[in-house]
Amino acid sequence: MNDHPRQVSFSAMKDGTREDYLLLRELEEPFVKATVDRILKALAEQEDETMEGYKISRLAHGLQSATRAWRDGADIDWVVGALLHDIGDGLAPQNHDEYAATIIRPYMREEVVWTVQHHGAFQMLYYAHHYGWNQHEREKYRGEFYFDSCAGFCERWDQASFDPDYETLPLSFFVPLVRQVFARPPYKPETLQAGIKKPLYDPVVAKERAAA
Repeated sequence: MNDHPRQVSFSAMKDGTREDYLLLRELEEPFVKATVDRILKALAEQEDETMEGYKISRLAHGLQSATRAWRDGADIDWVVGALLHDIGDGLAPQNHDEYAATIIRPYMREEVVWTVQHHGAFQMLYYAHHYGWNQHEREKYRGEFYFDSCAGFCERWDQASFDPDYETLPLSFFVPLVRQVFARPPYKPETLQAGIKKPLYDPVVAKERAAA
């Protein structure tokens, strides 16, 4: 028997009382707010917990993708989406794109979530034929509203970001942006921005950032 004052009384959910569930709701709020800390921790761990064979770590790949997005003048959702698009590699290597999309879905623009969710299929354009797989797997999404967004994401940032000589911004640069995104009210229309597209490349913003 557990008599801890900050724990529920039940061992089966159907036996829980109103007081039990009010306690859990109270404790859930700070736990949810700490999601961003767990995400940043998991991201940092990709420096060491990474698949062998590439010239750079999975963390470096995410940082490089985000750096390219930042230097292209992309907005905060694109930049953070680029940073986190492969965060599922460690726990969900067979469906890492869906895993990452699930993490960001409550807090980011629909366009970016769709792109992250489907980038695995779009990336096959660059390598699948070497395995005898369908190089054009992405064509089954042709006609989808965000098809061009995902194609551009992969071409401009994802497939290009395995370069050990690229001058990449550090994780500390992106931490405030990640915290800003995950501080948004989840699932609100103003957060999800359904049906809205933002450019991957904004020459005016890119020039301002380059001069900063």
